[in-house]
This record gives sequence, C-alpha cells and structure tokens, in this order.
Amino acid sequence: MLKKEGLRLGLVGWVKNTRSGTVVGQVQGPADMVEEMKVWLSKEGSPSSRITRASFTNQRSINKLELSGFNTRF
Repeated sequence: MLKKEGLRLGLVGWVKNTRSGTVVGQVQGPADMVEEMKVWLSKEGSPSSRITRASFTNQRSINKLELSGFNTRF
C-alpha cells in the first residue's frame, strides 16, 4: 500500500520494516508531493499499520532524483 501511494504521488524511494516494528525509508520527488506523503504516513499508512508516532529526519532539497522506482526492502 505504501508503494502504491508513493507511485500515485509520483515519488521515488524505498521503505523497510525494521525488527523493532518501525518503518524507515527515503522518499524523493516534488516537495509538495513529499509533504503529502508525510501526512499520509503520519495519519493513515498501510492498512495493517498502527501509527503512534511519525518522525522525518535528514530532509534536504536535491537538484535531481537520486533514486528510481519505489521499492520495499527486506
């Protein structure tokens, strides 16, 4: 579901579930779409997720995308 939302917003990146039950990842794309994804991650998320807190770090502007596609890492 997260991948589908990322692609719907025209974003690229990756996500990974951690052993501690959290999710980490990287998202790139137009700033307004990244902000929309952050709201979705904070409020809705995937159907089986239980969101208690969302934290976004290491944010920066880039001139061109460094990733392609949207993947789930294991």
